[in-house]
Amino acid sequence: MWFSFWKPRDRFSLDELRYLTDQLMKIQVINKVNKDFVIEALRSIAELITYGDQHDSSFFEFFMEKQVMEEFVRVLRLSRTVIISLQLLQTVSIMIQNLKSEHSIYYMFSNEYINYLITYKFDFRSEELVSYYISFLRAISGKLNKNTISLLIKIQNDEVVAFPLYEEAIRFAFHEESMVCTAVRALTLNVYHVGDEFVNKYVSSKPRADYFLNLVGFFRDQCISLNKLVANATNNKSSETTSKILSAVDDIEDNLYYFSDVISAGIPDVGRLITDNLLKLLIFPYLLPSLRRELVHGTMFDAVASVYVLCCILRIVKMKDLANTVAAALFCHMKAFTPSSEARPNGYTCFVCFSHESQVASSGVNDLELDFGSLRLTQNSTVCLRKSIRDVSLHDNTESHLALRDALLSYITNGDDVQVMGSINIMATLLQTKELDESMLDALGILPERKKQKKLLLQALVGEGSGEEQLFSAEGLTKEGCGDELTSYIDRLKNQYGVSCSCPEVRESPRVHNFQDSYMKCSNRLIKECRGSWPDLLIAVFCDEWRKCKRAIEASSPRKELKCILLPQHKLSAEDQSDSSLASGERMCELVKVFVLFHQLCIFSVGRPLPDQPPMNPPIDFPEKCRAKTAGVDKIGPKPSAELSLVDAVPCKIAFERGKERHFSFLAISLGSSGWVVLAEELTSKVHRGVVRIAAPLAGCNPKVDDKHSRWLHLRIRPTNFPYRDAVNFTCQGKTKSRALVDGRWTLAFPDESSCKSALSMIVEELNLQSSEVERMLRPLLDFESELERSVSYLNSSDLEPPSPRIPVNSL
Repeated sequence: MWFSFWKPRDRFSLDELRYLTDQLMKIQVINKVNKDFVIEALRSIAELITYGDQHDSSFFEFFMEKQVMEEFVRVLRLSRTVIISLQLLQTVSIMIQNLKSEHSIYYMFSNEYINYLITYKFDFRSEELVSYYISFLRAISGKLNKNTISLLIKIQNDEVVAFPLYEEAIRFAFHEESMVCTAVRALTLNVYHVGDEFVNKYVSSKPRADYFLNLVGFFRDQCISLNKLVANATNNKSSETTSKILSAVDDIEDNLYYFSDVISAGIPDVGRLITDNLLKLLIFPYLLPSLRRELVHGTMFDAVASVYVLCCILRIVKMKDLANTVAAALFCHMKAFTPSSEARPNGYTCFVCFSHESQVASSGVNDLELDFGSLRLTQNSTVCLRKSIRDVSLHDNTESHLALRDALLSYITNGDDVQVMGSINIMATLLQTKELDESMLDALGILPERKKQKKLLLQALVGEGSGEEQLFSAEGLTKEGCGDELTSYIDRLKNQYGVSCSCPEVRESPRVHNFQDSYMKCSNRLIKECRGSWPDLLIAVFCDEWRKCKRAIEASSPRKELKCILLPQHKLSAEDQSDSSLASGERMCELVKVFVLFHQLCIFSVGRPLPDQPPMNPPIDFPEKCRAKTAGVDKIGPKPSAELSLVDAVPCKIAFERGKERHFSFLAISLGSSGWVVLAEELTSKVHRGVVRIAAPLAGCNPKVDDKHSRWLHLRIRPTNFPYRDAVNFTCQGKTKSRALVDGRWTLAFPDESSCKSALSMIVEELNLQSSEVERMLRPLLDFESELERSVSYLNSSDLEPPSPRIPVNSL
């Protein structure tokens, strides 16, 4: 009956807090007997203080009166086990996170109790303890402002001499556990964004400034690792490889966004530290040298990884000095960035000095397809890339004598797909970089045409320099046109980074190298494709790639990130490539992509809108006397079991199985851009009529009379379609279905040599008709250069809109 007089305490009451505090004060040693009580007391006190902060201020007043924080410190000193340390850190973290009263926060941060816990020598061999400790530090940083931060720093002679929270946190900046690194970065950002002048000076001075040096060094190592993954992916096209590349890309972009967040805090010295370290540790010694076709011994990057990292830096790290310095560096000779062989300890190239000796090694650049998804331009920022390419002056064919800018532009005219892709992506990224001065874009030759005309018109109106002369001149920029911005950054390159720019084309760029050469090369290759293996699909591929490129250029954001260029691409194996129609189809798709990009950039260069469909001639009506109409075949084509006329057919035999010859009538027909070879069975009930049994593509059949048997005709029968048109199938996710698609072989036996020659002549005639029709439909695209010349001349001589295209647009 005695227990009926005992009244239990309310769990969330001041009495409960008083009881727990009193019991905690009585603890003089922590052992197995009282360890659990100490843990529970610490946890319960955190709950009670949080509850009191929201409901009853007397709770925290008691907490201050009894100096419970001092008791926490005493308990920590008594503890010899990690579990007490864990609970104490969690208790204080919960209290700090949940306290809303500014008065309460001031008390928590005063009296050096928090700094004591921060600097306490915990046993960090426990990964769990590290996690709790970093969470504790992050909770403190979340309450920082210009008032509270002063409670956690030590000042002498108006300078911060100690900031334990920041100092201890950055020790874990490169911890192997990613969650720890993320928490440290969040903490540092909280510190930087407080905006305290004394703290800003403290974090950007030695030895704290080494944090930014190590940060960029760590980022550089991540980029080197990515480059190795990309290089290894050439021989290992697996889903695991792709997963590793994407994971490395995410880490790299996370680092760059962290740089961007740090810079956005507005600490000038920190921004300069990040810019200088990026240039010295990564961009100058690694990225820029890798843009050349001839790789130098010791260069750690190939072109693909270099382009990706450089574009990401410019796109994410928005620093004016960084963007303009990189742009100015493009005017330096490529040999200026050749790493010195003496500066490569343990296989790494350090930024110590630049050699002017060109050491050429074999290229390790992978041949990747050009992907429009990584390029994005807008109608209001039209690219004068065509004019820039025209302006490139090539004094010899040795790359080391070229400025990087000229080398990049020469890749567009003479390079392979990966060089074209890399050059265009870098130029497009520079164009989209808002931090880049307009005069720098003008000097690079990629200032939008409308902006250039507006600038020169304004100069002419106010009577500045040679604006009026240049406005009506067909020549490129003069020395005055480059402005002082480029000069100042070139001087900075020499004085601050030891990179000399002695390129004579920096101030003036005579028109020597003509863009038309490259355009004509691409056009001639396209004409050959009209007579290749896939002319029947060439128009469809053109329309498909046109829409993709237009959508990517005009999109407000890229459909695909630039990272897609890093992924291993599907390529046919050696046994597939010899005489395979699939290999021809792959090359045709690549050629169309490059041509379409050339064409659309030309349109943008003069400020003209992109049509929804490629400018083509519409299909024509076919003459009544063509073989297709004589046979009774319509535009859908010959279908199995369909009846047709055999007036032009040639009788033959073929065996699809050993020992089983079958008699057919052979017919080759074309209808516009389509064509077929047909094997039909003659109807005994109808004269010169038959039924279609087999129909195959006419294009790519490669007819050939047998060398020993003049009555035999060999045909290659390609698939009706190819898998590359779907980009999803063009990845490295194991073997694609294209492996099952192989070329077939027909050997047709005719009654005599004359019949065989007649069949061959029929095939050749229909192939010519098919390819001629495809070429006729594409003619407006192939003749586009002359139309563009008229538009450019008109734009340079008038402030009005350029004339509308005279090219008929086929709305397929």
